[in-house]
Amino acid sequence: MITSQLAENKQVFVALLGKLPSHMYLWRSKPDKWCLLEIIFHLVDEEIEDFRTRVMHVLETPDEPIPPIDPEGWVQQREYFRQDYSEKLEEFIEERESSVTWLKSLESPQWKNTAQHPKLGPITAKQLLASWLAHDYHHIRQINVVKYEYLKEYSKEDLGYAGKW
Repeated sequence: MITSQLAENKQVFVALLGKLPSHMYLWRSKPDKWCLLEIIFHLVDEEIEDFRTRVMHVLETPDEPIPPIDPEGWVQQREYFRQDYSEKLEEFIEERESSVTWLKSLESPQWKNTAQHPKLGPITAKQLLASWLAHDYHHIRQINVVKYEYLKEYSKEDLGYAGKW
């Protein structure tokens, strides 16, 4: 179920993020908030270096330390804001396809394997897999919030008729 949802979310991200003008994907509601370009770059890094790597790690080598990541630091270190939006979106789609292919190829995965997370303590491969999907949902919500706020600012209209946000 989780793997199929990860596969389906690929199209959700394409629908939400595809073919946007630069003024929209570079816009941010506040200086400390991410723009859509930064969100898609984050999704690429998380796909490769966090979720796929860490699920694989807990399935294959649970007794070894979990590989470190720095999602907050990567935003500046990797200059997310200076990257090519279309290339990053395409890279995310390709990496998600690789992840789904890998997940589907697993034979008798040991989802109960547990590794020691440096901040959260013991964490199973299944928890990481479920968190991968939850991470998608988190960013789908975030993308919708950014797009709503963008619409509100640029339309300069009262959006109350649409319902309570």
